[in-house]
Amino acid sequence: MYLLEEKIYFWLLLVVPILILLFLGVLIWKKTTQKKFADKDLLKKLSPNQSVFKSILKVILISLALACFVIALVNPKVGTKLETVKREGVDVVFAIDVSKSMLAEDIAPNRLEKSKQLVTQIINNLASDRVGIIAYAASAFPQLPITTDYGSAKMFLQSMNTDMLSSQGTAINEAIELAKTYYDDEEQTNRVLFIISDGEDHEGNVESMAEAAAEEGIRIFTIGVGTTKGGPIPIKRNGIIQNYKKNSQGETVITKLNTTILQEIANQANGTYIDGTSTSAVVDNVTELLQGMDKKEFEAKQFADFKDQFQWFLGAGLLLLFLDIFLLERKTSWVKKLNLFNEQ
Repeated sequence: MYLLEEKIYFWLLLVVPILILLFLGVLIWKKTTQKKFADKDLLKKLSPNQSVFKSILKVILISLALACFVIALVNPKVGTKLETVKREGVDVVFAIDVSKSMLAEDIAPNRLEKSKQLVTQIINNLASDRVGIIAYAASAFPQLPITTDYGSAKMFLQSMNTDMLSSQGTAINEAIELAKTYYDDEEQTNRVLFIISDGEDHEGNVESMAEAAAEEGIRIFTIGVGTTKGGPIPIKRNGIIQNYKKNSQGETVITKLNTTILQEIANQANGTYIDGTSTSAVVDNVTELLQGMDKKEFEAKQFADFKDQFQWFLGAGLLLLFLDIFLLERKTSWVKKLNLFNEQ
């Protein structure tokens, strides 16, 4: 495991391409200026040992040295020890609808992206709770098991899309069934399931499944994403809308937020329905809900004893600069024989 202490210094890497562009500009200027004073053959006689290869090599060394210094400023740290720590929190599983109806843009930028934004902001406000992620359409798929690694959770979250599951539909019941396997029976933590969906085309007896989950101690909260007015489902290519999804009669399909089914699921599982329109309102609501729950103690493994690694990059940068000092721009005999740049 590693940490980057001062990521802002990565912006200094922009100096490297600027340096290369300046070198190319100077090289072109030198060639153009020299042609004004003498022809090619005369220039070779005046400076027979001038090497383009050596000039390029010097720029490469300086660029690498600068890159090393920048990484040294960032100060990467490596965790050298994995230790077990005790935490208190709630086990939170997010089940996210990835069916095609989630591509509707009745809520910006679209329902799925809005869902990902909501979950990301909720995770950002968590303290020591454990999180898991499920993707579902006509079937449910485990995207991320229960973990305290919020960075990984957000990374897996961003990779979710409507093409990850080939079968279409909204099998909320399968998402609930899969969520049951996420919670560790040996750890008596509070169990919370957030279902983020538009509630369209749901399959199966969802209410009875939610009631069964509640009997196992799982509280289900539903977050509705979309509008009751609804919108068409765009078909895009390279980010450009080509058409809209149509039914068998050739009519454009209008998908609408089904708040009724989402409210029923939440009511059956001792939870509440949350309107997903306002991100800040959802985050505040969820944060308040989780903070009001009893926190249970559990064990988690994490890397500790992080050690600075900047000295290696600082040393490498200084070494490259030291080599540059002794690297002259004159040709050396063995490089001259290679004639890498077709220098006559």
